[in-house]
Amino acid sequence: MDLYFSPLACSMATRVALYEAGQPANYLEVDPKTKAVRNDGSDFNKVNPLGLVPTLRTDDGVVLTENAAILQYVADQFPRAGIGTASNAERSKLHQWLCFIGTELHKGLFLPLLDKKAPPEAKTYAVEKYVSRLDYLEEHLKGRDYLLDHFSVADAYLVTVINWTMATPPIELAKWPALKAYYERLRARPSVAKAIAEEFELYKAEIARHKAAA
Repeated sequence: MDLYFSPLACSMATRVALYEAGQPANYLEVDPKTKAVRNDGSDFNKVNPLGLVPTLRTDDGVVLTENAAILQYVADQFPRAGIGTASNAERSKLHQWLCFIGTELHKGLFLPLLDKKAPPEAKTYAVEKYVSRLDYLEEHLKGRDYLLDHFSVADAYLVTVINWTMATPPIELAKWPALKAYYERLRARPSVAKAIAEEFELYKAEIARHKAAA
């Protein structure tokens, strides 16, 4: 399968999931500014007209978009990896967390904070409106290792999003000790540590290219 990604973007969650499953993939890097696929110079917009990562092309040639759908697909394809769920009730809980992370954290809280063009007022509003979602996570994670009763694709998504706090000074993880401990614990997990290390190097190269082109 082909995974279109940008370094340290939300697409890293799928990389983590594939590493957990021990499954190979073609990782196709998309430049977030030019939307060019660095592997071959092709136009990513022809694959996904919205120009958004992650985008997954399955072995059957089906193109999937949206993080929650792609992560659920990977979990379903490789059930022995244990990154999905077995029962319908558990599946609904997994879907709940994927939706929560995607809407309340990714789009609601972090997107305005990471957007260099967003005015200060928008960033302030995002923190005021959505920081309570971190309080919610803090309470849920007290005494728990993962969002569910085992590591799942929801954790792959959450650790990817929480990793962005390195670039969002208004969010200090020390204010949420259970969430901070969760993040540090998952960062040490082999699949997560490998994904972050690899994509951080690609991110540094991306920044260097953009500076050289400016």
